[in-house]
Amino acid sequence: QVQLVESGGGSVQPGGSLRLSCVATGFNFNDYGMNWVRQAPGKGFEWVSSINRGGDGILYANAVKGRFTISRDDAKNTVYLQMKRLKVEDTAVYYCSKSSSQHFCSGTGCYADRGQGTQVTVSS
Repeated sequence: QVQLVESGGGSVQPGGSLRLSCVATGFNFNDYGMNWVRQAPGKGFEWVSSINRGGDGILYANAVKGRFTISRDDAKNTVYLQMKRLKVEDTAVYYCSKSSSQHFCSGTGCYADRGQGTQVTVSS
């Protein structure tokens, strides 16, 4: 049974930083791509970033490129999202999700297998 547990969210001022973590259990973490998606209040899911098996392939949404960094530690079954220079529009519930394969997610597969989420609030 896939289990994904996110942590690290919180409230910060614009320009601040947060580091999200997601611990995975119930599957062979090393074999799958992993992703971060977010959902702002009243909006649908928005893909944020993906990292493939092995971590040598990474993608970012244009909205976060240059500010967010995704990484993975296969020894700890954990995927991270380092977020810097946060903006008010980054406010959302952030979820990690498991790809269906070693590659990046696509479409609804980006949030089908996701955790319970962690709230990130950016406000002054």
